[in-house]
Amino acid sequence: MSLIEITEVKKRFGDNEVLKGINIDVAPGEVIAIIGRSGSGKSTLLRCINGLENIDEGSISVAGAQLLPDELHLKALRLKVGMIFQQFNLFPHLTAGRNVMLSQMVVKKTPKAEAEAMAKTMLERVGLGHKFDAYPDQLSGGQQQRVAIARALAMQPIALLCDEITSALDPELVSEVLAVVKELASEGMTLLMVTHEMRFARDVCSRVVFMHQGRVHEIGKPEEVFSNPKTPELQQFLGMTH
Repeated sequence: MSLIEITEVKKRFGDNEVLKGINIDVAPGEVIAIIGRSGSGKSTLLRCINGLENIDEGSISVAGAQLLPDELHLKALRLKVGMIFQQFNLFPHLTAGRNVMLSQMVVKKTPKAEAEAMAKTMLERVGLGHKFDAYPDQLSGGQQQRVAIARALAMQPIALLCDEITSALDPELVSEVLAVVKELASEGMTLLMVTHEMRFARDVCSRVVFMHQGRVHEIGKPEEVFSNPKTPELQQFLGMTH
């Protein structure tokens, strides 16, 4: 049984077809890396799965429920599928703890005491229990991104979408964020990650999707995709990134 089923998904922006018939089924607990050049449709695909973009053709279902483009369905979907972006999008005037509490209280209508307890638990989980009362500008980029992960986890999603979550970080801060993701993967969280971190994709992910010009060009286990790329496009892409 697939947790996320993406079937013949097409997406256009004006005349530009960004996704040209995407098919991916994601099993519960799978960690999928999505790699490819910028402009290949990777981020758009994640945004479609989360309902931030409407699709023009095809279908997406999450946990057996079809993704329909009305607000009620989209709200339910976003409760199930968390998304973490390249920019952390924390509220600067709220502490780390309040940032993690806010969406629970607003979207889920969680009572304050319960939201606070959940925020503490999730900040502990990303190694930032001691920063509950710190403001974003008192935290490093890596710590801010870990707060953003805690905020997503506090909604208790069944899957997490990560869109280049280490791209905006200084190199020395990348590993602390990836360590959290690796921990989540080992605990069985279903993850779809657009990433440039090839070593991480190789070590942690169960499958790698190589997107090229709006299509899934190659898909397979990391050892196959990285050691034995079948197409010239993937060979060239890996040659550039090694």
